[in-house]
Amino acid sequence: MKVTIAYLDEPPFGWTEPDGTATGADLDLAGEILRAIGVTRIEPHLTTFSELLPGVAAGRWDMNVPLFVTPERAAMVAFSVPVWGIADGFLVRAGNPKQLTGYASLAARPDARLGIITGQVQHDSAKDAGVSEHQITLFDRQADAIDAVRAGAVDAYASTALGLRIVAKRMGGALLEAVAHEPPADRIHHRPPLGAFSFNRQNSALLDVVNQQLRSYLGSPEHRARMAGFGLSSAEIDPALR
Repeated sequence: MKVTIAYLDEPPFGWTEPDGTATGADLDLAGEILRAIGVTRIEPHLTTFSELLPGVAAGRWDMNVPLFVTPERAAMVAFSVPVWGIADGFLVRAGNPKQLTGYASLAARPDARLGIITGQVQHDSAKDAGVSEHQITLFDRQADAIDAVRAGAVDAYASTALGLRIVAKRMGGALLEAVAHEPPADRIHHRPPLGAFSFNRQNSALLDVVNQQLRSYLGSPEHRARMAGFGLSSAEIDPALR
């Protein structure tokens, strides 16, 4: 049995090594689950974020790596049980010149510019917090958004706090730094947005067996140990288990 899974170039969740090998936390989790249900061939397929949902909905591949669950997305695809919960953050130039601590602080500065990947939930989150469209620049790939921050074309790039922390660490911290968003005072204990694998809505057979295996594997010592190797901790795993 072969399963094709689409992934993005967004460490630590997924990336392609120089030798062409696809790896990352989400692909590692998918591999463990799929092999456990009898899949003998797993074929990673690199794509762009804007193609993830249309691709699996059209049957061009079997499943997607986890992405944030929203009602709009759930109308297009079928989601698995959640596998992680992760809050947003910013990638900024070293020293955080404009002292950006979240969407509200960026919205309060009309001269501040924000980079976001097309179609990602951070776009709506930013607008809900008061960031205007003229402050937002959309990119198709994470690499382009990172380059824009480095070049000063945007002041911050919004994505997951965890992912941006890994990006900043990999780049040495001399040019860029990651900023975790400060939660509003009334939402300090609020559960972060949840991510899940997604499938074609007609592929209930695969979804059901994946969910069954996920329920027995998520939160296990082996799962936590494997995810720790990619920088994911209980802070990201436990919200999905509640």
